[in-house]
Amino acid sequence: MKEDLQVYCMNTQDYIDIDGGDTLLEIYDTLSTRIPFKPVCALVNNKVEELNYHVYANKMVEFMPVNSSHGIRVYVHSLCMLLYKAIEDLYPGKRLRIEHSISGGFYCKIKHNNEILCPDAIAKIKQRMSEIVEQDIKFVRRERLTTDVIEMFSKQGLADKVRLLSSNNSLYTTYYKLDNIIDSYYGPLVPSTGYLKAFDLIPYKEGMLLLGPDKNNIDVPRQTIPMEKMYKAFTDYVKFYDIVRLDDVGTLNKVISEKKAPLLINVAEALHDKMFSRIADDITRRYHEGGARVVLIAGPSSSGKTTSSKRLAIQLVTNYIIPKVISLDNYFVDRAHTPRDENGDYDYESLYALDLEQFNKDLKALIAGEEVAMPTYNFETGEREYRGDTLKLGENNILLMEGIHGLNPELTKEIPEEMKFRVYVSALTTLSIDDHNWVSTSDNRLLRRIVRDYKYRGASAQSSIARWPSVRRGEEKWIFPYQENADAMFNSSLLFELAVMKDFAEPILKQVPTNVPEYAEANRLLRFLSYFKSLDTSNIPSTSLLREFLGGSSFTY
Repeated sequence: MKEDLQVYCMNTQDYIDIDGGDTLLEIYDTLSTRIPFKPVCALVNNKVEELNYHVYANKMVEFMPVNSSHGIRVYVHSLCMLLYKAIEDLYPGKRLRIEHSISGGFYCKIKHNNEILCPDAIAKIKQRMSEIVEQDIKFVRRERLTTDVIEMFSKQGLADKVRLLSSNNSLYTTYYKLDNIIDSYYGPLVPSTGYLKAFDLIPYKEGMLLLGPDKNNIDVPRQTIPMEKMYKAFTDYVKFYDIVRLDDVGTLNKVISEKKAPLLINVAEALHDKMFSRIADDITRRYHEGGARVVLIAGPSSSGKTTSSKRLAIQLVTNYIIPKVISLDNYFVDRAHTPRDENGDYDYESLYALDLEQFNKDLKALIAGEEVAMPTYNFETGEREYRGDTLKLGENNILLMEGIHGLNPELTKEIPEEMKFRVYVSALTTLSIDDHNWVSTSDNRLLRRIVRDYKYRGASAQSSIARWPSVRRGEEKWIFPYQENADAMFNSSLLFELAVMKDFAEPILKQVPTNVPEYAEANRLLRFLSYFKSLDTSNIPSTSLLREFLGGSSFTY
């Protein structure tokens, strides 16, 4: 043992003597009786590493379980390589594409002459995956010159990865070997296939759904969640990407390098215009049929709800309908009556932070044509005030409200269903890094939030990252369960946006200190952004939804 070589284990809160070159897995084995779970990865000096990582110097180590945010990502990426291996064993040469997350899992397709796998074929793939798990084959991490890895991927028929690496300036590239195949992921994998016992693979639409472990019971796979409307929203965007022949980052980087991005920006923005126009036409039709007096716009954090409501309002005006805007924030109950979360803090994201009784009373009066005194919430005193503001709906007026609870039936429980039109807004990212690495919708929104909060609220990336788990818990409770209630879904993502976000987000993320827990997420996001070539903002219009986060918008927020 090298003298004075130790790691500080955050799980046990003490120093552990080690030999130079010990792997994290070997270190864990000496502590297994003191750590009440089997880890799948670890934080080493607040950076996510695989368990086969060798320790040669004093480090701070925290072992991570499957149901942690880092652990589930490592598990799912490993599961994807397992799926790829099974398909290569049974159907060599067929192209696996993992498109996006939906219904509690990950939607996968075989891209081979528009082939749709039959249920029997999917069952065989699942069986082969189970066999590979039982064989407990090692995932072997390797690093070689990028030029060599490109050649290796080319021989294996992974043209998407060749495009990506060819557009990147990295000298070396990390990849993983599993028996006779190689693959790459933007993060570590588990030590071996034996770790991947909890999974499922089921037929889903035109492909299959890969399900990882349930966070509440890691020994069983997640159950599916019906998301018919969400699936259609994703599918519409995938079709659009197919038409413009841009479905991965390597292709986007080529477009940017060849200075063809302005056309791409114009087409993407035109698609948003068309979508807003269609939603406005649907609302107008419902309005003239005697319904749709209240338009509710909802969506998770940083989905672009505010700009969406403003652009939708413009489209409604072109249909001769004038929206009147109500802010849900003005219906907060007095602070003394605000619910508290599990930490004892005021929970302003709770539905019951709103005065539902007064809100519904005012809505009914407005729909009936009455003039209503409108409240204002004083955030300094924590009390609702009336300052003489009134509202009355005239001919061709419609109410428009934006807030996280818009799709929750309880919010407007006293308003007849036919009088409501609900719009769900989210950044449903369908651009992939490559065939086996999708872009997380949550990551897209987090980057938007980091940039916006830094620019407009003086918040650091560290504080934005620290708050994100709480934001996500609120979304899981108050937003996602109701998204299928939407009459229309608007996908606020723009296929070029992460290339634009890169230059804004990277300097902010680099400010996160290495000695804080948030560094792990900042480091992961920086690695993710490194795949993109930069794109400047010069060709992005002032009405673009992206301007809500970057600045330069013609709208007032």
